[in-house]
Amino acid sequence: MKQKQTAIIIGAGPGGLTTAYQLLKNSKDIHPIVLEAGDYLGGIARTINHNQNRMDIGGHRFFSKEERVMSLWREIMPLQGAPSKDDLVTGRKPPLKKGGPDPEKTNIVMLMRRRISRIFYLRRFFDYPLSIKLETFTNLGLIRTIRAGVGYFIAALFKRKENSLEDFLINRFGKPLYEMFFEDYTEKVWGVSPKLISPSWGAQRIKGLSLMKALKTILFKPFNKNSKKIETSLIEEFYYPKYGPGHMYEHMSELIKNMGGEVRLNQRVVKINLQDSRIISVIVSTPQGNQEITGDYFISTMPIKDLVGAMKETITKPEILTLANGLIYRDFITVGVLVPKLKIKNKTKFKTLGNVVPDCWIYIQEKDVKVGRLQIFNNWSPYMVKDPENTVWVGMEYFVNVGDELWQMPEANFRKFAIEELVKIGILDATTSILDSVQVKVEKAYPAYFGTYNRFEEIKTYLNDIKNLFCIGRNGQHRYNNMDHSMMTAIVTVESILDPEKVHKESIWKVNTEKEYHETKKAS
Repeated sequence: MKQKQTAIIIGAGPGGLTTAYQLLKNSKDIHPIVLEAGDYLGGIARTINHNQNRMDIGGHRFFSKEERVMSLWREIMPLQGAPSKDDLVTGRKPPLKKGGPDPEKTNIVMLMRRRISRIFYLRRFFDYPLSIKLETFTNLGLIRTIRAGVGYFIAALFKRKENSLEDFLINRFGKPLYEMFFEDYTEKVWGVSPKLISPSWGAQRIKGLSLMKALKTILFKPFNKNSKKIETSLIEEFYYPKYGPGHMYEHMSELIKNMGGEVRLNQRVVKINLQDSRIISVIVSTPQGNQEITGDYFISTMPIKDLVGAMKETITKPEILTLANGLIYRDFITVGVLVPKLKIKNKTKFKTLGNVVPDCWIYIQEKDVKVGRLQIFNNWSPYMVKDPENTVWVGMEYFVNVGDELWQMPEANFRKFAIEELVKIGILDATTSILDSVQVKVEKAYPAYFGTYNRFEEIKTYLNDIKNLFCIGRNGQHRYNNMDHSMMTAIVTVESILDPEKVHKESIWKVNTEKEYHETKKAS
């Protein structure tokens, strides 16, 4: 009888759990053990339940141009076959799956949601991405509109060499629009000027998006029978679990256990032992003390800075340790605020529960506040909110660094500060009752494209040469991957483990390096 091999999977986020699930589905000879440092599932795609009001950390649309990922999501959590609470109240008619579950009667169900995200700038709403229409010009005013148009045509005629994210964005939108809509917001997100960020970030997150393509879409859409295939037409609908993204991964974890795999919480990998270009074991810190775990395959979603740091005693190239230690991450704070209503009104054509503005999230471009994005959880799913018809549950997102002024601010002070910012920009009225609030901190939420990132290929090459190590996911590859990209790295990893001659390990790193925009569905 063939002896089973063991796959040690570090991290119970989308990438780690997908790896375990795919191994169990496709092989009877490999036993997966998932080691999660925290006491929760889903990584930054988890759901926080605070007094029956749920928060999605960062906002996660379940959409992918990779049908294998879409199919996997539907396999774990089937699409709704009946209207959800807000569908029933507003009369919205989403596409329903024949024979699918009723979200009013069962929990294991995926909703079909409407995608609306806008920019809040000059105390007004703009489409995201920017659209070329009268409302945009009216909101900007005549002088700004003229400046934007002239700046765009100058950029179109005189292309910059793309040495930075600033160059990348100006080439596509012109300098005035860059200064209005990108420069300050990008600095909010990363804490440094776009001049200091690699253009790779733009290639990663803004693929195929430009003002010229938006204009082409407007001009030619009426004559194009296949207009849905135009590259810059962002998705209009997406899947979403009834209780948020963490609901998906909590359920996936249960399926993994039922299939014979293991998912262990509060198991932090603190040391990795290398020998002859292979990992032979990991040392795990647990509530009961340290434990050594051996395995045949090691799949890592942990931040590369921490991964290499855990190898420091047996690493063969000390300069790799120095480079990995120079990788930079951006951290994150979310403040949930529960109120009876918002000051901003719903002036759109979309009906919502309580007639709240219909946005899933709003990009806050105002320079006089620190908040970067605002989520409205009622619009992600009515089941995220205890009383979605009479209260509004919003999430305020702040991009910070561990140890900075915002990170160190006492929680009660920070929540008060955040609420005051909502009042300052007119999202809330000063007299609005605050029914509840909570703060959540997340470390290493965003891998940065500066620091020693310009020498990342050296780190990648070293890690790739460790024969039984597979790096996947956002932090596992130090790449600003979306959730579906992380899952694809897991799917390709399992293919490589099961058939290494057919699927080379390098294929894992090629996920999400194509030139198509990451929210544009592939043409069929």
